[in-house]
Amino acid sequence: MSTFLGSVWWMIVSLGVLVTFHEFGHYWVARRCGVRVLRFSVGFGKPLWLRRGRDGTEYAIAAIPLGGYVRMLDEREGEVAAVEAPQAFNRQPVFRRIAIVAAGPLANLLLCVALLWGMFVIGRPDYAPVVGHADGIAASAGLERGDTLLAVGDVATPTWSDAAMALVAAAMDRRDVTVAVRTAEGAEARRELRLSRLPASLDQPRAFASIGLTPRHQLLPANVGRVAPGSAAWGVLAEGDKVTAIDGLPVASFDEIGPRVQAVGGREAMVEVERDGDRLALAITPGRRLDADGEPYWALGISPAPAPMPDHDATLEHGPVAALPAALRETWKLTGDSVAMIGRLLTGRASVENVSGPITIARYANASANLGPAWFLNFLALLSLSLAIINLLPIPVLDGGHLLYYLIELVKGSPLSERAMAAGQYIGLALLAGLMGLAFYNDFLQLLR
Repeated sequence: MSTFLGSVWWMIVSLGVLVTFHEFGHYWVARRCGVRVLRFSVGFGKPLWLRRGRDGTEYAIAAIPLGGYVRMLDEREGEVAAVEAPQAFNRQPVFRRIAIVAAGPLANLLLCVALLWGMFVIGRPDYAPVVGHADGIAASAGLERGDTLLAVGDVATPTWSDAAMALVAAAMDRRDVTVAVRTAEGAEARRELRLSRLPASLDQPRAFASIGLTPRHQLLPANVGRVAPGSAAWGVLAEGDKVTAIDGLPVASFDEIGPRVQAVGGREAMVEVERDGDRLALAITPGRRLDADGEPYWALGISPAPAPMPDHDATLEHGPVAALPAALRETWKLTGDSVAMIGRLLTGRASVENVSGPITIARYANASANLGPAWFLNFLALLSLSLAIINLLPIPVLDGGHLLYYLIELVKGSPLSERAMAAGQYIGLALLAGLMGLAFYNDFLQLLR
């Protein structure tokens, strides 16, 4: 399946599952509260499939798979027979209306817990949180190659994904954080990352990169991919050579070649390589070059050979019983992270480029599905939680906006006027249209990049 078709398919599957659960929450509680449901639709627009149940509810799958709705009997939307009036939504006590509206986001929250439970039981393959290379702030803190990150602040980091998420949050907040590590020698230690030193002008990706941490699994092997014509290594090294040592110092990955060459400087050194099963020691004198800032440095003139990602060496897994509290803890953690991100967006500490739309969702859905069922469940859980949180925002049109109306009604003792609610709906539509426009703009910007 092509990337495009895969992205479309997995987006439809993802949104179909999440929207169905969301709307089923509204539907299930509405029925328990005695409200008549006229239609339960997954998707918007013209129905592609429609069936009427014994309870009189129409069940539909519509053409536009970007949402769904539950249409309830309501005197504000049309004539209602007197005998059916007690089943109308608008006739229900305010606490019942609150329960019906809140049931959608709550269903997504419960689904998030269930999906994370499934992910833990299956086991999510990942990479061990082992440092491959440290420079900049990370090196200043004392982090070194071979250190295993045990925790970032008070967040345990059993995998590199957990460590990266915790570090990204601290970097965006420009917050100093203590990292618990196990050194390559097996001793446990604590390192203080001074992330408050990061310039405020850096966006999220560059802020994280400025920490100076490269995980072990992202290091390229010291294999020569290309030798630049006329360079120091031209005619000496060849494509496919594996560099094992420079000037007697061992080389384990391509990133170690640069520092070794700078130590040699402009004198001749022995470069040891493996070539076609043979071990060779070749004499090379590094050449002098200028970087983008005009600063001189010594180089051999080689670039790394492309290499596939290594196999996963860690698994985030729990038994069926232990997976439930783990799923609850992870849901709580992800909720805090999501709310904190909304706060960063509102205060300007995070770029609005982080707001994503359906194109980005489709790409991530396809990528996570290709990584296996556990990663796809993890993606669905995060998306389900995001849907719950977004719907609870106090924006008219969303569930949170309706809950705001009902809370005002509880305080003042009577419903808001139709005029006030209509004005709120227009404001909500404008805010939602602006948010969707920003999301689509970011999506297309990512595609162009």
